[in-house]
Amino acid sequence: MAAPITFHLVSAAVPLLLLILLSADSLAYADQVHDMLPVYGLPEGLLPDSVVNGTLSENGEFMVELASPCYIQFSYLVYYEKIIRGKISYGAISDLSGIQAKHFFLWVSLTAIEAHPADGTIEFKVGFLSESLSASEFDSIRQCKAKAFGRGFFPEELLPAISEV
Repeated sequence: MAAPITFHLVSAAVPLLLLILLSADSLAYADQVHDMLPVYGLPEGLLPDSVVNGTLSENGEFMVELASPCYIQFSYLVYYEKIIRGKISYGAISDLSGIQAKHFFLWVSLTAIEAHPADGTIEFKVGFLSESLSASEFDSIRQCKAKAFGRGFFPEELLPAISEV
């Protein structure tokens, strides 16, 4: 009779163990994403702390999933969608989607990011326009906020909508 009880205990523990391992993998993946950015010559603070999943293909195309859409205040207020996509190569991200920055009263979608280590800057591109910021601003991983708080007042109608897809 002891054998069936042991079997039931083991079979009941397997789903729990898988759940724990999957949760650990999600946390490890977030660390891996941030650790991978410096391998590509980019600062780890380009992405917020809320990474939960993602993929990276051999050709550099990637998808990063955040826990939810959110905001971070750098020199500019930045909005991260729940899904961020692009193509990473050494020192650059191209074909970027899922990140917007507020410039004056307009939200602009970033299309590329390029590191310039000799200058200590990161260049953010919006189509053919670009702006460089100090790379040190992105040295640490920042906490993503559900609401846009920061410098000045941001009326809700001027903020990108946060909605789950």
